[in-house]
Amino acid sequence: MSSFPDDGLGLNDFMRAGTLDLPEPDWIHVRTPMSKVTYPLDVAATRSAVMDNLTLVYDPELPVNIVELGLIYRVEVSPQGQVDIDMTLTAPNCPVAGSMPVMVERGALSVPGVTGAKVNLTWDPPWSIERASEDARLALGM
Repeated sequence: MSSFPDDGLGLNDFMRAGTLDLPEPDWIHVRTPMSKVTYPLDVAATRSAVMDNLTLVYDPELPVNIVELGLIYRVEVSPQGQVDIDMTLTAPNCPVAGSMPVMVERGALSVPGVTGAKVNLTWDPPWSIERASEDARLALGM
């Protein structure tokens, strides 16, 4: 018998997402009116806006966003608004393998001027902690 009181809380109550289902972030760049978008796009500014949105996506098992974790390998933006993203996950059996790429696509599509987004999930090269930023490694205690 445990000497700890049963307060009804479990491990999932303390995880960032609460469960393995990812909450929809409050995308940063949906607040810019589409009426101010002109083509060809400023590719660098649009890429920066996409990356800003992707910093709102967290691995549900870690307290670090996917950009800082080094899960985003490549983001290319065309002047016509097409975004191509190569990303990976921390492990091939990651429980969010089906939902994380969809969340990344939504983050890109919410940037004004983005007309389409394609997310490619890759395992080459495999992710390792060395891909994470110094801040992410500190947050993870590594």
